[in-house]
Amino acid sequence: MARQSSREIRQVRRDFERDLRRPRPSAATYRRRRLFAFIALVVALLALSAPLSSTLSGGPGAPTTANTGGHKSHGSGGPGTQTAPPTGSTPTTTTTERRTKPKKRRHVPTSFAVASTEMTLEEPSSASIETGTTASGTPVRTLPTLVLYPTTGTPGPGTNSAAPPATQDGPFPLVVFSQGFDLATSSYLGMMQAWAQAGYVVAAPTYPDTDPNVPSALNESDIVNHPADLKFVISSMLGAATDQSSPLHGLIDASRIALIGHSDGGDVSLALAADSCCQDPQIRAAVILSGAELSSFGGSYFTAGSPPLLIAQGTGDTVNVPACSVQIYNAAPDPKYYLNIPDATHTEAYISSGPMRDGVVQATLAFLDDYVKGKPAALNALLAAGTLPGGEALSSGPTAPALSVTSTTTTGTTVTTPLTNTFCQGA
Repeated sequence: MARQSSREIRQVRRDFERDLRRPRPSAATYRRRRLFAFIALVVALLALSAPLSSTLSGGPGAPTTANTGGHKSHGSGGPGTQTAPPTGSTPTTTTTERRTKPKKRRHVPTSFAVASTEMTLEEPSSASIETGTTASGTPVRTLPTLVLYPTTGTPGPGTNSAAPPATQDGPFPLVVFSQGFDLATSSYLGMMQAWAQAGYVVAAPTYPDTDPNVPSALNESDIVNHPADLKFVISSMLGAATDQSSPLHGLIDASRIALIGHSDGGDVSLALAADSCCQDPQIRAAVILSGAELSSFGGSYFTAGSPPLLIAQGTGDTVNVPACSVQIYNAAPDPKYYLNIPDATHTEAYISSGPMRDGVVQATLAFLDDYVKGKPAALNALLAAGTLPGGEALSSGPTAPALSVTSTTTTGTTVTTPLTNTFCQGA
């Protein structure tokens, strides 16, 4: 071993003596140093364990297989894998999506206040059947049309034309009502108001040569032109619904159209629903009140089917006898319904206020709600109950029910007589 020089020995001695003179740290200083060292160790361990934890829990960079209804989700790297981010790129931070509360469905009323408006529709026409002319002299058939529609406000009797249309609750189905010969549309106001109050736009044209207010113009043979008039009314109502200046703007749902007609008006409505001469595919449902199949229209009935039908008939009707409604019903395809109104005459169940008309309104609304609005509960309930306020019976089957009429003898005895007349002379 080489011997150290005296100079090196003296340097070592000086360093040793200097260390002896340096003050030693206190016990508190040693404790602080140990604490800082421990914290540093913990931080280092946490930093090292983060990638391992992320890999084990399926975090970024780890293989994943997501179960979505039994199907594996596939990333761009192949089935069951997630492509790793490019080297040096910043890892994407996944955040939890904020949950949003589902929007509450707006409550649509089941009953509305009603307003009315009068429209004069001018249908282009040939001179042979015109009922008037335009300002420029063009021949037209003039169709005064009463329209009732739902409005805002509190439901109640009568109409309030000043109330705003219930546009926020629409659009509403369209019902076009056709009146009987020599009967004013105002005669049926009770039924029409009830339909509008239930959420329907109701249009009631006065057909040419049928208005009792103009007796000299009455001509029942003009009925052969009424199916074309009815089609024109429908198209005019749909046009008004797109006209921003019309009170009907935005109120009518063009995909939900129904027809209701009484007597001759029932014949016309049936023609658009089921006669090959004039059948309109837009019609979703039709209600025929004491109507008939009219051969004068031409064509044939039910060769191309029909929309759902409700046939209503009074057994005491001597104008359009029950056999006419039975003929319609038995020939019609399903779905179809027969409303028998015991002992009712040709008009009383539709015009006169009372239990009979209430029953007709209830049945027609239940039928329309099912086949136009898609709400079958009321119709199913009526079928189960069997009878309505005026003693009416609603049924559905392959053939019309057996019918009868009651009468009272001079001695006060009530006699029930089955109806055996099966001949319909037409309207």
